[in-house]
Amino acid sequence: MGKRIRAQRKGSSPRYKVSSHRFPGKNFMPRENDVVGEVIELIHSPVHTAPLAKIKLPDGDTTMVVATEGVAVGSSIAIGNNVSLKPGNITALANIPEGTAVNNVELRPGDGGKVARSGGNSAIVEGAVGDKIRVRLPSGSLKMLPGTCRATIGVLAGHGRSDMPLRTAGAAYYKAKARGKLYPHVSGVAMNPVDHPHGGGNHQAVHGPNSVARGTSPGAKVGLIAPRRTGRGRGKSKQGE
Repeated sequence: MGKRIRAQRKGSSPRYKVSSHRFPGKNFMPRENDVVGEVIELIHSPVHTAPLAKIKLPDGDTTMVVATEGVAVGSSIAIGNNVSLKPGNITALANIPEGTAVNNVELRPGDGGKVARSGGNSAIVEGAVGDKIRVRLPSGSLKMLPGTCRATIGVLAGHGRSDMPLRTAGAAYYKAKARGKLYPHVSGVAMNPVDHPHGGGNHQAVHGPNSVARGTSPGAKVGLIAPRRTGRGRGKSKQGE
């Protein structure tokens, strides 16, 4: 009888648990109208790739958003419809001119921001089509969004975080640990048959199908879980055969 495979161990072992007490808070865009907040602190969060800016609102409440390049402690952040094109200000997409770089873009009004949230990322407002705004995402694809969706003006801070290499294995280990990931990661085909369903054989390969059903037992639920389709894709020239 073999030991529990890695997929099973992740469910109950504290080794894979994220230390939530290290995370200062959640990045959520405020929905107040025509207010000016003040950045009172820039915070490092291990789970975010960009620093967080803690904003104090006029009513005394505080909120956290990802920091934009050019924002510092003491900076003013305008929130609402009547704001200037200053990095860090938050307004609706309908109020932002074409060609402006934005970050932390909402996909639906009030969702708090879903797009362009990684350090150094930004999206580009391309123009209006009716009551929709066309936005070019960091991937290069275009997306039509409601004009009432909000975004932060400017490019997100944290650019160049990956330029410096991970000089030690320990640095890679702690980078993965902050996000609850296992490092180093050993592939299943490199294991013995007793340790993993993909293990064994004279070569490192999955000997047999690697697709499993949704209701497969936990000890064998590895590989492609309930894939929509399997097999080699067929080209256009072969579709009529």
